[in-house]
Amino acid sequence: MTRAHVLVVEDELKIAALLSDYLHQEHYTVSLLDSGLPVMDKVRADPPSLILLDIMLPDMDGMRLCREIRRISAVPIIMLTARIEEADRLRGFELGADDYVCKPFSPREVMARVQALLRRAGQEPITASMHTQDALGLHLEPTRHRAVFNGRELTLTPVEFRLLQQFHDQPNTALSRESLLDGLYDDHRVVTARTVDSHIKNLRRKLQAAAPGHQRIQAVYGVGYRFKPPQAG
Repeated sequence: MTRAHVLVVEDELKIAALLSDYLHQEHYTVSLLDSGLPVMDKVRADPPSLILLDIMLPDMDGMRLCREIRRISAVPIIMLTARIEEADRLRGFELGADDYVCKPFSPREVMARVQALLRRAGQEPITASMHTQDALGLHLEPTRHRAVFNGRELTLTPVEFRLLQQFHDQPNTALSRESLLDGLYDDHRVVTARTVDSHIKNLRRKLQAAAPGHQRIQAVYGVGYRFKPPQAG
């Protein structure tokens, strides 16, 4: 398998160098940018496997840049930030970020999160089932990070793909926010139930684009969410 390519967008040189050293030790290919303006051209010309994106860049807000990246790519994005407020994290998730790491951070923790996201995106060896799965209009290929719904291929982030897979495995079942969150993250981090709401909002939008006029992810009052496949409707 080709070595995963990690793009680090960080203007603090010491942090960028530290991340680069650890990534190289894990045998990743690394690209470094210290500002936001060149990022879109870089993503188009040399698509990375994952992006570590600082929020506080000298020439562009990292949140805005995350939104721009999401318009052309589903590449996994981990935001690097000194902001710890829940509202900031939720905004990042709504714009398409897959994960957050707050400064100061442990480089080993960052590496663990990089590896986890790349596994979900099919860029790292995985132990999950390698076969394709089909269920009532939804076709998933976990090892290729490929999802087809209603005959249209979806562009999903790794977190969105994993969320959709949980719905795929348990159609017409009311799933609590807590159980959905447990299925999204392997590292038992402390996150709020609102985190899953942000991911659900993005996933709903993409499913509706593939099947206009139908709301496949339904809210279940007092519980969480349920996926209602087309044939069940």
